[in-house]
Amino acid sequence: MFFPNTINVATGNRDIWLYDVARELKTRFTSDPAEKRHPTWSPDGRWIAFNSNRKGHFDLYRKPSNGTGTEELLYADAKEKYPNSFSPDGKWLLYMVYLDPSSKDQLWILPVEETPPGERKPVPFAQTRFNSSWGEFSPDGRWIAYVSDESDRNEIYVAPFPGPGRKWRISTAGGDQPLWRSDGKEIFYISADRKLMTAEVTSKGDEFEVRSVRPLFEPIPQSFGHSYAVSADGQRFLVHTVAQQNNSEPLTVVHDWIAGLKK
Repeated sequence: MFFPNTINVATGNRDIWLYDVARELKTRFTSDPAEKRHPTWSPDGRWIAFNSNRKGHFDLYRKPSNGTGTEELLYADAKEKYPNSFSPDGKWLLYMVYLDPSSKDQLWILPVEETPPGERKPVPFAQTRFNSSWGEFSPDGRWIAYVSDESDRNEIYVAPFPGPGRKWRISTAGGDQPLWRSDGKEIFYISADRKLMTAEVTSKGDEFEVRSVRPLFEPIPQSFGHSYAVSADGQRFLVHTVAQQNNSEPLTVVHDWIAGLKK
C-alpha cells in the first residue's frame, strides 16, 4: 500500500490516506482537523508514524496501520519534528528537527519500543554545526544514510549506527532524499540537477565502500520531503509528478469576427 498526503478540500488541512494498489481503493487514515504529514511505515507494517501540529507544533505520533485503535503520542516538545525512518527492529525512530531557530536542522533518534511514553528521551545522531536531514536506516540497521551540507551544499553521507565512527560521502555532485534497496547494496538519491541517482555500496565490518555512482532517469519534480519511493528490489519507482491541467471546456475559434458585427 502507498499512502499519500492529501489535502482535505473541506478543511484545508492535510490528512493521510491508505491506497490499496491491488484493489485501487483509497481509505482515509486520519481525520483530526490539524495537519498530518510524513507518514512512515514501521518495518513489520503494524504501525504508521507521522507528525501533527495539533499542539501548535509538529510532534510525533503513531497509529496501527489497519486503522483501528487510537493514535499514540510518541514524543512532544516545542520543536518541529518530522519522522524519517524506523530501525529494522522497530525499536528506534529517526526523525529530523526542522527550522529550529536556535540551531541547524538536526537528526535525532527516539526509542520507541520497550520504553514508556513518558520516559522516551531522544538522543542526537549527527549533532554538528552543519545541517543534517532526511536520514534512512540501512536494512541491517548498522548504518544511516543522511543529508548534510558540511561541504557547502547538500550531499549524501553514510555513518554507522549507533556510532561513533567515521562517515563516508556517497554523492558526487549534490544529493538529497536517500533511500536504500532492501538488500542494502544500493542507495538511491536525487542529485542537485534533479536526476535520480544510484550508488552501489558494500560494507564489511566497520568499513563501508562506494563502488559506482550513476544516473537512472530525470527529471524528479521538486517537493518537500521524499519525491519518490522505490520497490524492495530497486526495479520500480513511484515518483511525484506535476499534474497537467486538461481543459474540459471546448475551445471555439471565431474567424472574421469583425464581419459578424456588421450584420
